[in-house]
Amino acid sequence: MSARRIHRSGLLRGVSLAAGLVALSTAAKAQGDGARAYWKSLAGASAVTFWSIDASGNTNPLDEAQVVDPNADFDAHVALLGYHRTMDLLGRSATASFLLPVGNLEGEISGVPISQEASSSGFGDPMLQLNLNLVGAPAMNDLPSVLRYEPKFTLDLLASFALPVGEYDDSSSLNLGQNRWYGRFGTPMMWTFGPWVPGQRTTFEFLPALWWFGDNDDYQSGQTLETDPIFGMEAHLTRDLTETAWCSLDSVWFSGGESEINGVGGEEIDNVGVGLSFGYQINDNLSINTSYFSTIDDSGSGDLRGDEFRLMFTYGWHPLLQGMKRLSGE
Repeated sequence: MSARRIHRSGLLRGVSLAAGLVALSTAAKAQGDGARAYWKSLAGASAVTFWSIDASGNTNPLDEAQVVDPNADFDAHVALLGYHRTMDLLGRSATASFLLPVGNLEGEISGVPISQEASSSGFGDPMLQLNLNLVGAPAMNDLPSVLRYEPKFTLDLLASFALPVGEYDDSSSLNLGQNRWYGRFGTPMMWTFGPWVPGQRTTFEFLPALWWFGDNDDYQSGQTLETDPIFGMEAHLTRDLTETAWCSLDSVWFSGGESEINGVGGEEIDNVGVGLSFGYQINDNLSINTSYFSTIDDSGSGDLRGDEFRLMFTYGWHPLLQGMKRLSGE
């Protein structure tokens, strides 16, 4: 293989993986984190992401607790901004992320004798996240390591933590911020089938996670909102279509999360959703992903109902790769 081809191959695989490090979406979590969210890349790579999210349903799309109101219809138009940094942590591949949702929520709650409308705009709760590989992906600190990377099975440890500083009005039933601490622990896993070659990659990705919630002591004019943990499972079957395009079949399941308001309990959620994703690598640094998701078997009054469309742009870079491009005159 010529030096030119080695350079191009390393650049494509290194930066395309950096562009795949979209981490999680703190907004509209009913869809989950998404396909190819925890692929590995060259240590020291950075990526910025911009999500455009349109979601609707009978629960606040920015509330991870997914409290269902059978008489409500909510609509969200949200942008999610993110910064992600890959690193060598204890000899393993790791990614640290910061995400910030901003946008507008609108909702209508049907009632007797009148219906109520609510809205909220501004910033939601920012989130910090760390994903650390435990099995199958040692840190890649140079291009030869990236070129030799042939994952068969990877297992990660994921920790997410939200800061309750988003827009919140205790007199409103709809807010971008949740006025309480919350987070999750998960174990992203990936199985690879066939060769790890652009245009031929097939993966099955699985993410079990447990969300936990603190109490909101100022819920709707001084009430106390408590929510039990929610267990979620997310799965994706992904396949390369070409060297620069891929698609995925997606599914999620959430269970638990019974909420109490001043000690009066509600219902647990037990819901399934399915979706389809498509990704395209525009160039060495820029990629675009799009996905659609909808809940199924959601005709019951207490069932979670929602659908969501996402469009995401990712710009990834690494000083080593950018220097190589400059030296080669690209």
